[in-house]
Amino acid sequence: MSDTTPILLWFRRDLRLSDHPALDAAARSPRPVIPVFICDEVVEHLGAAPTWRLGLGVAQFGKALEGIGSRLILRRGKALDVLQDLMRETGAGAVWWSRQYDPDQVARDTGVKSALRDQGLEARSFRGHLIFEPWQVETGTGKFYQVYTPFWKAVRGRDVPARSSSPARLPAPDSWPESDRLEDWQLGRAMDRGAGVVQAHLCVGERAAQDRLALFARDRIAEYAQARDQMGRDGCSGLSENLTYGEISPLALWHSARRAMEEGKPGAETFLKEVVWREFAYHLIYHTPHITQQSWRASWERFPWQDEDRDTLRWKQGRTGIEIVDAAMRELYVTGRMHNRARMLVGSYLTKHMLTHWRVGQDWFADTLVDWDPAANAMGWQWVAGSGPDASPYFRIFNPDTQAEKFDADGSYRRRWLAEISRDPPDTARAFFDACPRSWGLRAGMAYPDPVVPLKEGRDRALDAYQTRQTA
Repeated sequence: MSDTTPILLWFRRDLRLSDHPALDAAARSPRPVIPVFICDEVVEHLGAAPTWRLGLGVAQFGKALEGIGSRLILRRGKALDVLQDLMRETGAGAVWWSRQYDPDQVARDTGVKSALRDQGLEARSFRGHLIFEPWQVETGTGKFYQVYTPFWKAVRGRDVPARSSSPARLPAPDSWPESDRLEDWQLGRAMDRGAGVVQAHLCVGERAAQDRLALFARDRIAEYAQARDQMGRDGCSGLSENLTYGEISPLALWHSARRAMEEGKPGAETFLKEVVWREFAYHLIYHTPHITQQSWRASWERFPWQDEDRDTLRWKQGRTGIEIVDAAMRELYVTGRMHNRARMLVGSYLTKHMLTHWRVGQDWFADTLVDWDPAANAMGWQWVAGSGPDASPYFRIFNPDTQAEKFDADGSYRRRWLAEISRDPPDTARAFFDACPRSWGLRAGMAYPDPVVPLKEGRDRALDAYQTRQTA
């Protein structure tokens, strides 16, 4: 006799209907399917912006499930406890989910799977938000890759799964368990007044993400190799936000880039490499989970970085006195995101000119980015600090002024976000003062500050610290 007990389909950062192996398998099963989202121990530890943005994605995904005759059950609590309660309430005999790869989620999922199987229950995981499972890409000696370029060469010619479409219907149970109300969770509480400002810059849900990719592939991917570094241009895809919450799959980006390459669009391969850079970040976080908390290169644990201090607040406020750095920090507060090149510049200034520990920046991004990603954030900060994989030599220090001359030559990016440098600042620059905490006491009419650390002084100090470390 075939199993007719319901399946609990546990959604996390996979809020989409297409390209979803777990959902696809459940839809093909004769068993009823009960979609579940849990505000669990991992969600409870997210920063302000990621928590709020996740809530918006969950709301949109719930509507998408209703469109295929289903619904999303919301519960709050420790994941294992909630799942066990739901199995008792519904008679479900299985929990299925998409795999996650960062250490916090691996630990949670391993515990859930072990406990359920010990009770004789089915616990099954499916390919998650990666194209290449971390254990399926190995060097010739059977080890994991530690450098990006060989990793890229190892995967660029591989066959990847075909995309799958959304199911037309999802088998429903005879009766639905009770669900929490999403608004009762108050996931946006920590955003305070900033939510109203940032929301205008968001792109929420699977349909919006697919439209964003289609527009990028049609109009911008051809010039991506050059345009992505021009800070005043809209040359990037913007899809990091949607990838973070699984509103679009990396498969969709891979196949779109491949088609663009076949059409002869010159920027397509560069974009594909960025998709694989994300894969590489998860490859590393899976094999070396300490990257989220400790220097990836153990010797850098001895480097004399400073802890958070008064000057760090000026960095967070976008008041370092270095225009391109401050513009980027203001962009973050207004939009919840930051231009990719700008992320390198603000990271370099914090860790090298200011000699502040990369974990300070990592934590700030984890609190303020709506596209926060545990693997990309950890690897990105350690890359720019010099302590991580594929890192540039520490003594290669970005000069923000020369970077601005090269990548914001007409000053449009700086004027867009810095009110103090214009007689009639645009709304984007003024919006920062509507979004930032009242406790900061900032207003548009304030004088622009002198540098926290002048560029030459900061560079010399960083090089001295590097030399001291080398000879210690």
